[in-house]
Amino acid sequence: MPGFDGFETLEQIRKESSLPILMFTSKNDSASKVRGLRAGADDYLTKPFDMDELIARIASLIRRYTRFNQKDGQAQVFEFDGLTIDFNSRSIVTVNGEYELPPKEFDLLLFLAKNQGRILTKQQIYEKVWGEEYVYDDSNIMAIISRLRKKIEENPGNPKYIQTVKGIGYRFSKEV
Repeated sequence: MPGFDGFETLEQIRKESSLPILMFTSKNDSASKVRGLRAGADDYLTKPFDMDELIARIASLIRRYTRFNQKDGQAQVFEFDGLTIDFNSRSIVTVNGEYELPPKEFDLLLFLAKNQGRILTKQQIYEKVWGEEYVYDDSNIMAIISRLRKKIEENPGNPKYIQTVKGIGYRFSKEV
């Protein structure tokens, strides 16, 4: 790209917009993919790519974007495969039952769900959910994730919704 590289362009777009971004690049190494996802890309596709895969990824991004950007007056409920998150009552319904979540649990779950498929660092999670500067404090995040998994996961040892991304953080599965 003339003038900027794709990562700089991504960072500039992310400062002004939350529209879905799918990166197309010839950089196929893991470090470039992680850099793009951390910088705010919603998905990453390397060249050459299959047209059916491109169309499926675009459809997925549109589905998630429209799900999370409902108009005022519409019910504020996210529905995933076996999990319902109700904004108004700050509660969830899962295969394990119905729960009214404590504030931090609900805020963390909602933040992950709103960023479905994106890898979120522990720092991003902490700063958004706690609203303060991150001071290496993974124990709070890990404890809340553990409690959430016990409530929302059918098998907390093999989580379907909240996935750990080793060495980086967590993501809410884009497969649900």
